Amino acid sequence: MFIYGAGGHGRVILTAAIAAGLPVNSFFDDNPGNAKVNGIDVFSYSPVIDPHEQIVIGIGHNETRKKISGFIKHPFGNIIHPTALIDSPVDFGIGNVILHRSLLQTGVVLGNHIIVNTGAIIDHDCQIGDFVHVAPGAVLCGGVKVGAGSFIGAGSIVVQNINIGCGCMIYAGSVVTRHVPDHAVVRGSPARVIRYN
Repeated sequence: MFIYGAGGHGRVILTAAIAAGLPVNSFFDDNPGNAKVNGIDVFSYSPVIDPHEQIVIGIGHNETRKKISGFIKHPFGNIIHPTALIDSPVDFGIGNVILHRSLLQTGVVLGNHIIVNTGAIIDHDCQIGDFVHVAPGAVLCGGVKVGAGSFIGAGSIVVQNINIGCGCMIYAGSVVTRHVPDHAVVRGSPARVIRYN
């Protein structure tokens, strides 16, 4: 397994991979220097290095993760920490990272390159689009739909059957009780639109 991104989020993914019994051969990074991360070498990306080895992108920022995914030639894998609780059935895309003590209930559908961060809860029948980041401790109640590229902030709550558009940002600690249009930035309890990206 390879991880693209040797910063803080990449190191967290490394611990999840190790816990899941997935050996990480090396990190790729845009600024590798002569560094090692937890004793693992860091290189500039090259598609010819073990080209059949799976990779995940260890970058928390959604747009950066999307950009990197466009030039990666290695096959994408998923990393799921063994403390994550995942009910059946849950549909997975590729390149997803499910971190420590997160919970995914029955009927959840995940797209590609999604981060379900530490302790996040995604309840039944939620649909999560590509390149979404559900931050630590966030809660999506049943039937929530999240559009591609949206960020759900730490400790926020999205009540049942809410639709969050594409490219949205939900501030940490917000309580979302109404549908959120594309590219909206919302915060508060109840959350309100404060601007558009």
